[in-house]
Amino acid sequence: MEQRAAHSHGAIDVDVAIIGAGPAGLTAGYLLSKQGKSVAIIEKDATYVGGISRTVEHEGYRFDIGGHRFFSKSQQVVDLWNEILPDDFIQRPRMSRIYYEGKFYSYPLRAFEALWNLGVWRSALCMLSYLRYKLFPIGQVKSFEDWTTNQFGHKLYSIFFKTYTEKVWGMPCNEMSADWAAQRIKGLSLWGAVTDGLKRSLGLNKRPNDGQAVKTLLETFRYPRLGPGMMWEAARDKIVATDKGRVLMGHSLAQLASDGQGGWSMTAKGPQGDVQIRARHAISSAPMRELAARLHPLPASKLQANELKYRDFLTVALMIRSEDLFPDNWIYIHDSKVKVGRVQNFRSWSPEMVPDPEVACVGLEYFCFEGDGLWSMADGDLVELAKREMDILGLVDPSKVIGGAVVRQEKAYPVYDEDYAANVDAMRRELEAKHPSLHLVGRNGMHRYNNQDHAMMTAMLTVENILAGERRYDTWCVNEDAEYHEAGDEGAEKALPARDESTSPVSDDQAAALASVREVPERIKKSA
Repeated sequence: MEQRAAHSHGAIDVDVAIIGAGPAGLTAGYLLSKQGKSVAIIEKDATYVGGISRTVEHEGYRFDIGGHRFFSKSQQVVDLWNEILPDDFIQRPRMSRIYYEGKFYSYPLRAFEALWNLGVWRSALCMLSYLRYKLFPIGQVKSFEDWTTNQFGHKLYSIFFKTYTEKVWGMPCNEMSADWAAQRIKGLSLWGAVTDGLKRSLGLNKRPNDGQAVKTLLETFRYPRLGPGMMWEAARDKIVATDKGRVLMGHSLAQLASDGQGGWSMTAKGPQGDVQIRARHAISSAPMRELAARLHPLPASKLQANELKYRDFLTVALMIRSEDLFPDNWIYIHDSKVKVGRVQNFRSWSPEMVPDPEVACVGLEYFCFEGDGLWSMADGDLVELAKREMDILGLVDPSKVIGGAVVRQEKAYPVYDEDYAANVDAMRRELEAKHPSLHLVGRNGMHRYNNQDHAMMTAMLTVENILAGERRYDTWCVNEDAEYHEAGDEGAEKALPARDESTSPVSDDQAAALASVREVPERIKKSA
């Protein structure tokens, strides 16, 4: 394996220089090195590869940052996972629920169950609120709040949508576009779900799938037995083993300069000084804002790139002398009394994530902005906060907590504000026109709320462009103009052409990844 200081002096000459050893950067490096191309990958983390898909280890306990199910509708992506990690996948049951006022609710919501859990009086108020907005809906629907209130009534909206959504995105629901709600909650009808539940209870519904009109989410998923980082550590090791690839840990981008001949000279800051990397092509999965600031000459679109914003995220892991607290992979916390948004149960992802069978290990997820109060709290204070909040929720006796750890993840979610699309487009168009040998990939590299398989597909298409010597594929098609649901079979979807006439048609397997989208709320336009 590449040692951190092994290449810290002198220039490195390679075919492709890659910024970032996350899923996109490592996928590109793996596929290029397989094709005989030399690559150098820089990664600013001194210990972990995988980016947001890394697995952090603390005293034998392993933490997945955000939770990563290995599912893709693209067989091409699934095949690559199997090629990189052939022997270490396990099949895991999929379960996630909502926790509200001491009770668990199915996710997605089953209206009949929800009304039963809420009790007669509150359910009656919910139904009255629902009927009120069905008879007298909000006329001019602009916001997430407007749309969801019209669909479910204000009472159910405030219980099951408002609190969690605002925790995640850090903006009020009445400032989020209604379009996002329409995409995200499409197909769920409160009245339909209630009548469907009654029919099932009375044995009147004989349709397949137990009469549920809306497709259920995946019942099981595959997962590396030691967490998602296991996949990306294997990819790194395979790249280095080809003798075509170098992975420089603890090296951050200082400058990416055009060499005036269509290629690149990259300067990376490392623990033993700067490293120079010369390459014909450069692939960047760095945040667009950071890349723009380090490009030489500076792009005219640096001003727009500087306006791009991010939502950050941290996990407080608690080790608890107890049996597992719940069987779910994670639970969503819909309660305004606490700041925590979601709680993971690491043993439910894989038993090997938790070394002691007598200890439960959970991760409390807090959504924040870098530099705000939560982000800046000392680790010890965050562990105490997590213990208090689990006590408030009635999930954990604080006296049983025997340890804790904190993992911070900056730039976890690219923010889709009213100007982001124009800002991204300005930088993309300038770089494509001036620097055809610079390729943007991945979640932060394209400021796109990509899944892991989306990020990989942007890299896979970029590799094909580099090998062909021209931009045959429009990588910006990935995760666009479609709807994403974790439902259906792996490798099942086979539709969506490349976006414009000038690009080559994509294969069926590529199309499957292209045709799935992660939606992100946009703020209501200022002019609305």
